[in-house]
Amino acid sequence: MGRIVFAALLAVLLLGGNGHGALAGDPVLCPRPLAGSVVAPPPDLWSHNGVLDVAFDYYTTVDSAGRTLFCFITPDGLQAPTLHVSPGDQLNVTIANRNPRPPDGSPTEVVSNSGNKCGDVTMTITSLNVHYHGTNTSPACHGDQVIHTIINSGETFHYSLNFPTDEPPGLYWYHPHVHGIAEAAVQGGASGAIVVEGIENIQPAVAGLPERVLIIRDMTRPSGPPPSVVPPVVPSWDVSLNYVPIIYQPQPPNYTPAIIRMRSGAREFWRVINASADTIIDLQLQYDGVAQPLQVVGLDGVPTGSQDGTRSGTLVTMRDILLAPAARAEFIVAGPGPNVRTANFVTLDVETGPGGDSDPTRPLASIATVRDDTLSLIPEPSRPPNPQRFEGLANTRPSVTRTIYFSEVLSDPSNPNSPTNFFITVDGATPVLFDPNKPSAIVTTQGAVEDWIIENRTFENHEFHQHQIHFLLEEVNGVPVPPERQQFLDMVQVPYWSGEGHYPSVKVRMDFRGPDIGDFVYHCHILAHEDGGMMAVIRVLPQF
Repeated sequence: MGRIVFAALLAVLLLGGNGHGALAGDPVLCPRPLAGSVVAPPPDLWSHNGVLDVAFDYYTTVDSAGRTLFCFITPDGLQAPTLHVSPGDQLNVTIANRNPRPPDGSPTEVVSNSGNKCGDVTMTITSLNVHYHGTNTSPACHGDQVIHTIINSGETFHYSLNFPTDEPPGLYWYHPHVHGIAEAAVQGGASGAIVVEGIENIQPAVAGLPERVLIIRDMTRPSGPPPSVVPPVVPSWDVSLNYVPIIYQPQPPNYTPAIIRMRSGAREFWRVINASADTIIDLQLQYDGVAQPLQVVGLDGVPTGSQDGTRSGTLVTMRDILLAPAARAEFIVAGPGPNVRTANFVTLDVETGPGGDSDPTRPLASIATVRDDTLSLIPEPSRPPNPQRFEGLANTRPSVTRTIYFSEVLSDPSNPNSPTNFFITVDGATPVLFDPNKPSAIVTTQGAVEDWIIENRTFENHEFHQHQIHFLLEEVNGVPVPPERQQFLDMVQVPYWSGEGHYPSVKVRMDFRGPDIGDFVYHCHILAHEDGGMMAVIRVLPQF
């Protein structure tokens, strides 16, 4: 189901009816702050006695600029709360799809059969499911299963996720993942953070620091993406910071940044998610134009340097942090001193290739110093570090090496305006668009360790994501990554091909030693590409 068809039909549905997906008597939906607002922390929900029970209603509405918004709202009105769990906890989510039913004649697609259905068997333009991104949880039905899970308008569904006791403490997130319509739902704002607690036990440098959760989302521009990346200052998508919009304006000043309030010189622990559908972010903190050190504590939910068996993390100092869509970074910053005149949190220009989006330099927030803050504090270390899920992977011999590549082609090569088909393919196989009813592209066995070389054979960046597990970054363009800089990730960027020489590539070590078996997916996390077909299924068979 094409994203253009989806967007057009849903706009007609919302604007032609009551303007939103609420039922009679429902509250104002998907509230958004004004540009230039102070960044407020997301609301928090915490597990108790090893269990976190959450109820969500899933709504859609249209804002004053004509953007289609989506949101997860709890019964008491909390939008996109941060879900706090600990290793070994159980997360129960009951979700009701309050979207309006699609009009008669809207496109549908059968995505399941009697043997693999999870919820409904047919998706529509208002279908829903939820991906618990980065979590090493089961892909079985009612778990982190996105291939066949369909929750249609008016339906309620129950998720129950068991977090392993060796889950790395860090930052994860949740968002819709129905193939073909994921981009619109995520750009509409339906996403939130998950924090697996206990990072202070592995990275004691964060103990006692104020904690700040920051979620960057992208959203459609009212005038649409620019026809090309020229001039490069015009972004393909606007962005927001904790829902505070940072909107491109053609006349100076080009942006009104959000406002972050922090104490002068105070150290804080920032947990940042790039919850964008398509926008690549390159974070930098600038004081009077000078890049400040960012002491990285964790990437993609895994504390840096923590998987070598010592269960003791290391800090990695960086001046900017590239975040693919869906990537996360956790780092320590120091607030501006009394002599700093301008303090800005920005994203730098990202070169995405001649076929890519425009992701220019722009501000996210200006920092205003205050005497006090109301942020919660990371607790002091409370116990020895828990066993870490990926220990020993770096020294484990892989059983197989595979090459997987990104490619794309116009659906009608004779028509330059036809939609693009996107593929992710095992080398030697025929490129095919994702189809939930087709056999798995890769079959492996629980306990396996594999090396994957991932190539980009296109003229734009692609962002590789693997569900259910993490991987170890080993090489970039055939050059080994020094051991002290190797990290465990679930997102990695593969830059665009120039048209000459070797294809850009990364080599990663995939870890299937955990308990998760069954079918799950890998894909490009630029969701326009995933919706366009750049996703495939891997089947992990039981070890016996």
